[in-house]
Amino acid sequence: MTSMRVRYQTIEFGDLDIHLRTLRDRQQFHDKDGAAEQLGISSALWPLFGVVWDSSEVLAHHMLDYRIGGKRILEVGCGIALASLVLNHRLADITATDYHPEAGKFLAKNVQLNAGNAIPFVRTAWEDEASDLGEFDLLIGSDLLYERSHAELLSGFIDQHAKPHCEVVLVDPGRGNHARFSKHMVNRGYTHSQEPPENPDYLAQPFRGQILSYSR
Repeated sequence: MTSMRVRYQTIEFGDLDIHLRTLRDRQQFHDKDGAAEQLGISSALWPLFGVVWDSSEVLAHHMLDYRIGGKRILEVGCGIALASLVLNHRLADITATDYHPEAGKFLAKNVQLNAGNAIPFVRTAWEDEASDLGEFDLLIGSDLLYERSHAELLSGFIDQHAKPHCEVVLVDPGRGNHARFSKHMVNRGYTHSQEPPENPDYLAQPFRGQILSYSR
């Protein structure tokens, strides 16, 4: 494929409309300069950042009325960053990260589409030893635990960027790795709870995942 096709869509959150430029579908691929290949992102994995997943909608809805006053917030593995865009509409202090080399460009475009303030973005891997991100009061993410090894990597990344007193909210669709992740978090001093999303009737199909909450 020599070109990347996109689509424009609007996702409604009650009276709030969030406008998105996303990939047209999961068949898109455009790594012209080989940036993704150098990062170990295969052609099969390349488009996953650029579509809207059910977990990201659940997280965005959860952030609609989440208490954010005075909190510095980080969206981890943001992908198309739907939750960040909702929080940006609420004038939250939100920063986004992702490993994909195109995620920051899509985020900047979507901020423009929604006439919002610029959202700081840092491209980083969870195993990177240092970054300029600093520490946060609230860390959020959706559908991050793809593989068994991600449990330890993600817990370490979160702990590196969490303030001594903090909250973590992750939406997990049930890929089988969240129990291992929770064990790592508890071992790092976090308390843990989980619950299904409330009234996810905005999704086209039933959601069998959980909202995972941690605090310290």
